[in-house]
Amino acid sequence: QLQLVESGGGLVQPGGSLRLYCAYSGFTLSYVAIGWFRPAPGKEREGVSCISASGGLTNYADAVKGRFTISREDDRNKVYLKINSLNPEDTAIYYCAADYRAPGGSNWCTLRNGYDYWGQGTQVTVSS
Repeated sequence: QLQLVESGGGLVQPGGSLRLYCAYSGFTLSYVAIGWFRPAPGKEREGVSCISASGGLTNYADAVKGRFTISREDDRNKVYLKINSLNPEDTAIYYCAADYRAPGGSNWCTLRNGYDYWGQGTQVTVSS
């Protein structure tokens, strides 16, 4: 059974930090690339970060570059998203998504929303 579960969201003040994680299971046949997404104006979801199956390739949207850090814990099939210097514009439901057959193999990921499987999201709220 393929499944992704996000956690770690919460309410933080501007300038604060959070650590989100995405635990996934059931992906046994292919390289699994993971992306993090959030809603954006005019779009259903906007990719904020992604990481390749190997962990060797990461990518970030311009809006979060320098503040967000994505990493893997492969032995537990987990991907983490460390978020620093949060501002109210970061308020959103954050979704993780998996591509179970990464087109570029172990060193590929994308910020586009063509992933195969999606979690249900974790809420991040930034407010004073």
